[in-house]
Amino acid sequence: MKQKLVVIGAGMASGRVLEHLLDADPQAYDITLFNGEARGNYNRIMLSPVLSGDKTYADIVTHDDDWYAANGITCRFGEHVVAIDRAAKKVTGKNGTVSYDKLLIATGSAPFIIPVQGKDLPGVITYRDLDDTNAMIAAAAKGGKAVVIGGGLLGLEAAAGLAERGMDVTVLHLMGHLMERQLDESAGFLLRRDLEKKGVKVICRASTAAILGETHVEAVLLEDKTVLGADLVVMAVGIRPETRLANDAGLTVARGIEVNAQLQTSDPDIYAVGECVEFNNYLFGLVAPLYDQAKVVANSLLGQKDAFVVKELATKLKVTGCDLFSAGDFAEGEGREDIVFRDPARGVYRRLVIEDDALIGAVMYGDTSDSNWFFGLIKDKTEISEMRETLIFGPAYQGGTPLDPLAAVAALPRDAEICGCNGVCKGTIVDAINAGATDLGAVRAVTKASGSCGTCTGLVEQVLAVTLGDDFVLPTSQPMCKCTDMTHEDVRRMIKSQELKSMPAVRQACNWTTPDGCHSCRPALNFYLLADWPLEYADDPQSRFINERKHANIQKDGTFSVVPRMWGGITTPAELRAIADAAEKYMVPTVKVTGGQRIDLLGVKGEDLPSIWADLNAAGMVSGHAYSKGLRTVKTCVGTDHCRFGTQDSTGLGIKLEKTLWGSWTPHKLKLGVSGCPRNCAEATCKDIGIVCVDSGYQISIGGAAGMDVRETELLIQVPTEEEAIAVIKAVTQLYRENAKYLDRIYKWMAKVGLDWITAQVSDLETRTALVDRFELSQSIYRTDPWADHIAKNAETYQPLADLTLEAAE
Repeated sequence: MKQKLVVIGAGMASGRVLEHLLDADPQAYDITLFNGEARGNYNRIMLSPVLSGDKTYADIVTHDDDWYAANGITCRFGEHVVAIDRAAKKVTGKNGTVSYDKLLIATGSAPFIIPVQGKDLPGVITYRDLDDTNAMIAAAAKGGKAVVIGGGLLGLEAAAGLAERGMDVTVLHLMGHLMERQLDESAGFLLRRDLEKKGVKVICRASTAAILGETHVEAVLLEDKTVLGADLVVMAVGIRPETRLANDAGLTVARGIEVNAQLQTSDPDIYAVGECVEFNNYLFGLVAPLYDQAKVVANSLLGQKDAFVVKELATKLKVTGCDLFSAGDFAEGEGREDIVFRDPARGVYRRLVIEDDALIGAVMYGDTSDSNWFFGLIKDKTEISEMRETLIFGPAYQGGTPLDPLAAVAALPRDAEICGCNGVCKGTIVDAINAGATDLGAVRAVTKASGSCGTCTGLVEQVLAVTLGDDFVLPTSQPMCKCTDMTHEDVRRMIKSQELKSMPAVRQACNWTTPDGCHSCRPALNFYLLADWPLEYADDPQSRFINERKHANIQKDGTFSVVPRMWGGITTPAELRAIADAAEKYMVPTVKVTGGQRIDLLGVKGEDLPSIWADLNAAGMVSGHAYSKGLRTVKTCVGTDHCRFGTQDSTGLGIKLEKTLWGSWTPHKLKLGVSGCPRNCAEATCKDIGIVCVDSGYQISIGGAAGMDVRETELLIQVPTEEEAIAVIKAVTQLYRENAKYLDRIYKWMAKVGLDWITAQVSDLETRTALVDRFELSQSIYRTDPWADHIAKNAETYQPLADLTLEAAE
């Protein structure tokens, strides 16, 4: 017979308990769930995006009515619990009593209200739940002035959201700088500056004396007699554990409900979880320890041994354009030393606190991309003496050679924590990806990574990019990136219609929120400007992905693969000897024939890339661009030279096409195949562009794929001569370059614009000729062998490329 479990409070902590419990043993308990709010569990830490208008309530619901019904949970929402009778083991709500075998208290916390005159006036609200958020949204719709009392996390998120809604917002903070518990004074200054750029006024050392008004709030009076007009006042000065029910029931309560390591209260049949809990003199306000508690509670309810352990915590702020991270102990003290990096122009600040050759604290503002790595060093108490000189620059500079962000992610161990809220490590995410979770939504659904506060989303995407390689594409249904509300298509239309010919011009015209862009938009903008204005725009190597900057494919262990070009799959004994010599000289662990009829040298060290390419270039071999968003291979069969079924010289045509198209940058990788007859030995019908030779000429088809999406090409056009076939392929490539969204393969672009439109463009002789002319112009400017060009400039030293810096966008 099932035991009866009663849960008081449907917050994030208790919701996670129920998930663990039901996953482990759905038949263990008959569950009744009380909640004072008239709704179930939602992601409370995402209330800030709801307030700012970036999300809706529906977007942040964690458990909907169907979930509760499917799991047989009796929901008593909108019903406050008024008493717990421990002797009778009953819980009394406003609508009746229910008995329990086990009870879980998850009452959370209550906002602290400053005891000043006017605190109960209409228009004075707190910021804790959806009702508070909706009240702020309603107030903001009327416009006017808002005063937020409290410059901590909640206060600043409320202020930013109200400013986004159009209110005139002032933040009052009692201390000398914002978020003084998490940030030092320098980082607090940068945060204040960025908030003020968003229109939020900040007054520090401000003590509230009274809230003024008769029937509704009208103003806030400060101790220094300053009067600030206010149509809305938000109290966000702190929280306290909600312990009234536990106190009334006679449980042991100090600041919070005291629990042991199994989250049991002083009554062994009553557990507590979340912000209402006190454990070993600690209180908890961040979601990560609450989720740790939830797992322990679920295991304890099932009779399994487990114990809650207090871990190091990190703080991040969910305000667009204000990226900050704080973890550990950054107070000054004897025997401690600080390492500080400041870049005022970029608004970047880092401070590391070291004690006894270990990192004990970190504060970062403006660039928090390495925060998980630093947090891992703090948690693991890693000995850092050997990396002392380069520590401030993050994981990309450890080992003496600058690496790119993706290289740093690739080098992270499997147990490196990626999502702090949910305790998800890299290995868990990689396993989920390999099992079929190939986009952010699928990874989130399987692992919960990035499913809480969302600040690790970029890092999860980097794990996706490292694991999937070229099969990873950014989401298409969202804005181009966090820097703008515009889609790729919107931005590209602006570039063409307003003749925008530089990244700063694009960012200014499109109201970019970050002055330098980010790792998502910079490669896309670089490509769009390169394709649309080849004469006026100069390629920016800093705005390319790591593979294109390294001119090699990064592997999961941080090494690289080198692929020399073999025109049409044809090679010579001399080239093969050069490859063999290079493989031996640089101790290449794996030499593999690729599906594109080339040879791949896998496992090359980053520092060996210039030298190995110098040797290959000396043998007459150029880069195969196996790393590029551009032409990869032209696969061919032997054609009429050797095959009795061949109708045309497929090998010769493949070589001509490869020599024509190589080095061209395209929205995504481009693969071609030329089959000498309809038997299709070169697999032309699953390429981006495929040519099948027939007796009457050349059938050109497009839109194939043989990766995660398997697609057959569709016939574009048939032409009688090889010359026309080459012209059509140049034209369709240029049409793709000029019109497709960055990181869309041809089949995705074709689905948007229609095959008929593409056919009409390349069939019209005048349009085709113009496209060919523009393609050839672009090729004459940008087609180079990157390693040959680099080695010519660095012939004596073979130093790594100068653009491979930490600042390079990824």
